[in-house]
Amino acid sequence: MPNDAPVALVTGSTSGIGEAVVRRLVGDGYRVVVNSVRSVDAGAKLVAELGDDVAHYVQGDIALEDDVRRLVTETVDHFGRLDVLVNNAGTTQVIPHSDLEAATPEVFRRLYDVNVVGTWQLTVTAMPHLREASGCVVNVSSLAGVRPTGSSIPYAVSKAALNHMTQLLANVVGPQVRVNAVAPGLVDTPWTADWTDLRAAVHAMAPLQRSAQPDDVAEVVLSLVRSRYVTGEVWVIDGGLQLR
Repeated sequence: MPNDAPVALVTGSTSGIGEAVVRRLVGDGYRVVVNSVRSVDAGAKLVAELGDDVAHYVQGDIALEDDVRRLVTETVDHFGRLDVLVNNAGTTQVIPHSDLEAATPEVFRRLYDVNVVGTWQLTVTAMPHLREASGCVVNVSSLAGVRPTGSSIPYAVSKAALNHMTQLLANVVGPQVRVNAVAPGLVDTPWTADWTDLRAAVHAMAPLQRSAQPDDVAEVVLSLVRSRYVTGEVWVIDGGLQLR
């Protein structure tokens, strides 16, 4: 791949949606930095499969300021530029919405540290490079940030904040940088493998009668990366579930 090929940093990208996004971007001619907090072996395996001329792994936790700086610095040092940031890293805790006491301030803080603050600080750190490249940001949000659903209230509230952050950023970083988000419903990933009852309910209710696959989301992420006149949008990917 040419040394001047565009570069993307995809957080939380050793499995699931993130891995699918990485594969789509490489297929579209991007060099990509793969990232995770813990899955170092999976990251190394993915890079080996894709080739170290187009992929590079950096371990890091977006909730930690030092790791955020290192992620951006190593991306630019290794590939020479940064054109696209896909903020896919996120976390949750499954808590029934009716169990108010279980949704403690500690849970809110832990989820916000990653889903909101971590995403914010990585985006701000990357912004000078994205501006130089006239690049873009795609945030991976959730249907839970749009509709009263999701694995817990703290998670849903954090994704609603991420959606609003997307629009606020898009309003101030143009025309150099575009900022959009995708908001998937249930996606079949290792994270949701045991969510059998919810999967059955989605299959029964959604007009398309299935849950999403990671590549369904990655396809829309790539569409937003390519769409030069779209910014400030939150694209729901739920097979029509919100219609029901």
